[in-house]
Amino acid sequence: MAKDEINAFLGAGTFYEGKLAFEGTVRIDGEFRGDIESGGTLVVGKGAHVKGKVNVDQIIISGRVDGDVMAKTKMVMYKEARFFGTLITPSLMVEEGAIIQGQVNMVDEYETVDEHESELQD
Repeated sequence: MAKDEINAFLGAGTFYEGKLAFEGTVRIDGEFRGDIESGGTLVVGKGAHVKGKVNVDQIIISGRVDGDVMAKTKMVMYKEARFFGTLITPSLMVEEGAIIQGQVNMVDEYETVDEHESELQD
């Protein structure tokens, strides 16, 4: 499987509530409420809204995310991105125009993101 290949897609105009666990890459362009757990990549497309607890290897945001995010490798926010909540990650890339409101905890290379899980609100 190619690294950039998307394993699942929640299209615009769709709504899902619950728990999502996956491998590889998943793209959400609709609305998702609940918990997301993966060792892969979550792509939140422009116009998408994710609300809940997210624990992934990396997250790429062009839409809106409300909640607690643990990104083990990195979080990337493009100019349309909106993030409201608590973030724990070792690497953050924010394009001009993106909005972050909440708490950002950057861990250094010697720490692991999992060690900071208790900082997230339940």
